[in-house]
Parts: sequence; C-alpha cells; structure tokens
Amino acid sequence: MSGILTGFAIIGLLIAVGYLCARYGVNGPGQVTQKALNRIAFLVAMPALIFTVVAETPIALMFGPQILIQAIAVATTATLFLLIVKLTNTQGLSRSDYIVGATATGYVNSNNMGLPIAIFVLGNPRAVVPVLLLNLLIMTPIVLLLLDATTADRVSWKLILLQPVRNPIILASAAGALVSGLGAQVPPYIWEPLRTLGGAAIPMMLMAFGMSLVGARPLQAGLAPRRAIVIASVLKGAVMPVVAFLLTRFAFGLDQTAIFTAVVIASLPTAQNVYNYSARFGVSELLARDTVLLTTILSPVTLIWAAALFG
Repeated sequence: MSGILTGFAIIGLLIAVGYLCARYGVNGPGQVTQKALNRIAFLVAMPALIFTVVAETPIALMFGPQILIQAIAVATTATLFLLIVKLTNTQGLSRSDYIVGATATGYVNSNNMGLPIAIFVLGNPRAVVPVLLLNLLIMTPIVLLLLDATTADRVSWKLILLQPVRNPIILASAAGALVSGLGAQVPPYIWEPLRTLGGAAIPMMLMAFGMSLVGARPLQAGLAPRRAIVIASVLKGAVMPVVAFLLTRFAFGLDQTAIFTAVVIASLPTAQNVYNYSARFGVSELLARDTVLLTTILSPVTLIWAAALFG
C-alpha cells in the first residue's frame, strides 16, 4: 500500500505544481504555456513513450483477455448511460450529448493518467497497453464517425480514414506493435534517446492538466447538462470498475493480479480525448469537460479502494 500511496503522491504533486504555476503566473500570461506543454507532450514525448512501452509488450498481452474485459465494460456503461438518461426523462439533450455522454462513461484516460498509474500503482506500464489500443484503434474511429454523422449533412470518410496517419500516438502504437510482433531489436542509439524523450511525457502532461484546472467551474447552472454529467461520472467512476471486477472474477476466472489490473484500469477517469473530440466538432463541450474533471477528482477514491481490496 505504501508504494501505491507514493504513486498517487507523485501524480498529485505534479498536477499541483502545474496548478500553482498557472495560478501564480510562473508559466507566463494566459494559457500559452499550457497549450505548448500539451502539444509537445502529445506530438513528441508521449509517442516516444508509447512506442517504447508497446514495443516491449508481447502481442499476446496486447490482445489478451484484458482488452476484451475493458471492451465489454465500456459497452455496458455506455448502454446504461443511454437507458438511464432515457428513463429519467433528462430534458434538453441533443444527439451529440447522447454520443459524448455515452463515450465519457468508458473512454478511460490511458495516456497521461493511465501510464503513471500503471507505472506507480501496478508497477507495470504494459498493463495499460490493451486499453490504450482499444481507445485509439476502436473507440476513436467510432466516436469520430458518430459525431461526424450527427453534425454534418454527410459523413466525412476522409476525416475517419486519415485519423490514424494524423495522430502520432496511433502511429507510435502501431509502430511499437509491429516491432513487438516481429521480435525486432531497435538499435540502442535510437532506443535510448526515445526512452529519455518518453520520460518527459508524464510530467509534462500532468503539469499541463494541473494548469488547466485554474478557473475551472464545473456544473454551471443554466449552461451545463448537470444530470447527464452526474450520470456519466457515476457510471465511469463507480459502475465501470464493478463491471470489470465481475467480468474478470466470474466470466473469465482470472487470478487476483488480473482482477486488480482490470479494476484499476476501469477506475481511471474519463480521458481528455473526449473533450478534444467534442471541441473538434463544436458540440457537447461542457458535458465532456465537466465529466473529465469530475471523474478525475473522484478517481483516487476508487483507485485507493481497489488497491485496499485487491492490491
């Protein structure tokens, strides 16, 4: 448990440092530094980290039972969101709200929260690879397709088909999977610089996230769809980990380590990607932003609970 608490302390400290830098102007005026930090992390450091992690992960682990468990848990919570919203007669929601809300219940933050949690809590960065691939290779194209179909007169297949080559994290994941599948050895003069560069990704992204919290006001009356946000946050933070536990323990009959891994991964907060996609199409931005924020605040409670029970 001490190691787990140390992991949470490291993550919390980096987020707090980012928040304080923005709060007291250490990073300069406006959000320029935050955006620059995010872009460098997303376009440069995170792809390097993901490539090295995926390249060291056996193919059998990438596409083993964990990816199926998380996929079923995602489908379950998304379906529950749609049913609960419908049964509770939640008013004023658009079709994009349904899509974004359902996505927010299962699209876990496998990058800037998942990787540090996997490193510091699970002690194994490879544990997050299956859900990382699930997010990037399956969920992202589906979400983009649905949002595009909802907001446009006709579907832009160009946007969907070009998504893999426009996203450096998808490219890095594919390249890493190729190296792993072929059993290739990357020369040390390439591998070591990539590992060093990747080591900067997590601190940069956690600090940038802390900077983004300055001035955030979730659940603003009259603007945010509060009921939908709360439903999505509860499903993501409380229900999805339970579904993952039930699947791992009873449907797949896996051991305690696998149960702990599945529950921890399912307990991760909603990914900022959901907000990025909603902002890309100009729809449901408050729903996405507030769900990301609330699940991020609540996730340590679920993660510590999981660590106490299964760790």
